[in-house]
Amino acid sequence: MLLDYALTTFATLMVVVDPIGLAPVFLSLTQGLPKAARRGIGWRASAIAAAILVATALGGTWLLARLGIGLPAFRISGGLLLFVVAFEMVLGVRPAREAQQATQAAAEHARNIAAFPLAIPMIAGPGAITATLLLAGRAADQPVQLIALIAIIIAVAVICGVTFALAGRVAGALGHTGNVVLSRLLGVVLAALAVQFVIDGIREAFG
Repeated sequence: MLLDYALTTFATLMVVVDPIGLAPVFLSLTQGLPKAARRGIGWRASAIAAAILVATALGGTWLLARLGIGLPAFRISGGLLLFVVAFEMVLGVRPAREAQQATQAAAEHARNIAAFPLAIPMIAGPGAITATLLLAGRAADQPVQLIALIAIIIAVAVICGVTFALAGRVAGALGHTGNVVLSRLLGVVLAALAVQFVIDGIREAFG
């Protein structure tokens, strides 16, 4: 049970965050900066995003309860939102939009690109926050699963930091075609996970 939850959690967050897909965006944001500065920005952005997602995992369910939103309703709506993200990934809309938003934001916030737009919304975006809330809901009343969720969030953030540090090599190794194919495949996987969230929400609501 714990292993299944951990595998699902890792797969979901890796697909939603997509560290490899963020490498070209990171390169465009930090173009012209010294290598040490780029590495620092990458690790800082990953740490900020991890803090946001961990806070979501710890307090998200409590906030939903205060707002009077049941977990089944959030599973259904969150699954639909993740499906939209997956749909954009399959069609190639999401990477292009993120790159455009990142470039515009970098011009306005050159000194704070680690926090915005890298940490928010590139890493800890609506999709990642929604997925974290859904996964935290599945771990309700099970401290071991919640600890596993937090550990996996930190692990994904570390993977993002490593990917940013090696962004030039990663982008060059995959090439344009490799990045496109990988994004499409991850989009299909995320679509399946999103549908499963909706199914689970419907079963819980009407079961």
